[in-house]
Amino acid sequence: MTLAFVVNALTPSRSARTVLLRFAASMLTLELAAHTLILQMAATAVLVTLGALRVWPGRIGIAVSALSWAALLYTVIEARGARDVIRGALEGFARDIEGPRVPWPHVFSPVPLGRKGIRRIRNVVYARVAGRRLRLDVYLPEAPGEGRPAVMQIHGGAWIVGDKRTQGIPLCIHLAACGWVAFNVNYRLSPGATFPDHLIDLKRALAWIRAHAAEYGVDPSFVAVTGGSAGGHLAALMALTQNDPRYQPGFEGADTSVQAAVPFYGVYDFTNRSGTFHPAFVRRLLQAHVMKAFFDEQPERFAEASPIDRVRPDAPPFFVIHGDRDTLAPLSDARRFVQALSSVSRSPVLFAEIRGAQHAFDMLTSPRSVPVIEGVERFLDEVRRRQLSTAVDMPQPATASIASLERDPHAAAVQHD
Repeated sequence: MTLAFVVNALTPSRSARTVLLRFAASMLTLELAAHTLILQMAATAVLVTLGALRVWPGRIGIAVSALSWAALLYTVIEARGARDVIRGALEGFARDIEGPRVPWPHVFSPVPLGRKGIRRIRNVVYARVAGRRLRLDVYLPEAPGEGRPAVMQIHGGAWIVGDKRTQGIPLCIHLAACGWVAFNVNYRLSPGATFPDHLIDLKRALAWIRAHAAEYGVDPSFVAVTGGSAGGHLAALMALTQNDPRYQPGFEGADTSVQAAVPFYGVYDFTNRSGTFHPAFVRRLLQAHVMKAFFDEQPERFAEASPIDRVRPDAPPFFVIHGDRDTLAPLSDARRFVQALSSVSRSPVLFAEIRGAQHAFDMLTSPRSVPVIEGVERFLDEVRRRQLSTAVDMPQPATASIASLERDPHAAAVQHD
C-alpha cells in the first residue's frame, strides 16, 4: 500500500475521474514522507521479529517495503531542495541574510503548532452580507506594539468549500512570530455566491482591516495579501483590481490597495485559452457554480475574472509560488501569468517552482513547506523595508492610494489595543 501511494505521488495524474482522490493521497504522501518512512520501518522491524522472513510472502513483502523506503527517501531529499529554490528566487531582491526560522520541532509536526509569544483571536465578524456574518481570525504578537505590517490570508477550495480554520495557518503563525499581524479571512462561497461576490467580500475585509488597524497595532499603509488555489486566484485579483469601484459597492471610497501579493498555486485563467484544464473544470465548476454563465455567451466575464487578463503596470510586488507536481492548478498557467505580469509591471515579480510539490503542499509544516514559508517572510520583509526607505526619502507622502511602494507608513496613527 505504501509503495502504491508513493508511485501515485511521483507520477501525478490529471484524469478527471480520479484527480481529487489522487491529489489528496499524493499531497499527504509527499509532505509526510519522513513520517511514513519511520512508521513503515518500525512496522517492518516488528514483522521481522515475528518471523516474516521465514516465509516467502514475508520476504516478498520486505522487498516491496524496501522499494517504498527508497522512494520515500528520494522524496525527503527532494523536499530539502525547496530551500535552494527559494534562495534562488529571492537572489538579487532580498538581502542575503537569513531571516527568522521556524523551530525545527515544528518541521516534523503533522499539524501546525502554536508559537510562544503569539495569540489568535477567533471569529471576528468583519461584515454582515446577504443574511450571513463573515468572520476572520487574527494572529498577532502578544507583546504590545504599533505600526506593524499586516497580511491577509485567503483560503482555497475551488470557490465552493474551504475555511480559515484549515488553511494558511503555518504561514500566519510564522508571520505573527516575526512581528506581523495576519488576518485569515472567510468569504461567501459558491454556489450561493456568484463571482465577483467572493472578491467583493475580501475587499470588505481589507477595508475592515484598515478601519480597525489601531485595535490590532497595524500600520494601515502596509497590507499584503496571500492565499492558495482559489485563494491564490483571489489574492492575485485583489492586487490587480485595487480601488476598483466595480468591486466595492457601497464602500467605493475605501482604500483597497495592497502593497504585496503572494499567490500560492493559483488559478490565473478562467477562459482556459491554453486548454490546460479539463473541459469539465469550466463546464461543471466555473460555468455552473462560480460564474453562473456560459463562456461562449459571456467570454468577457470570464476574462475579467482571470488575473492574466488584469495585469497592469502599477501592480504591487508579486511572489508567485507553484509546485511542479501540481495536478489541480496547471503550472504552465502560472508561468504564463508571471511572464505576462513581468512584461508590464514596474514592480518586482518573483517566481518559485517548488520541486516535487503537489497542490496545497503548504497546509502542513514539512521540510518542503517550511523553507517556502520562511522565504515568503523574507520577501514581505524586503518589500516592507523598501517601502519604509522610500517613505523616508520622499519629502511628501504619496497621494495615490494604489501605488505599492510610495505610501507614507505613518499616514495614519495607530495604537495597540
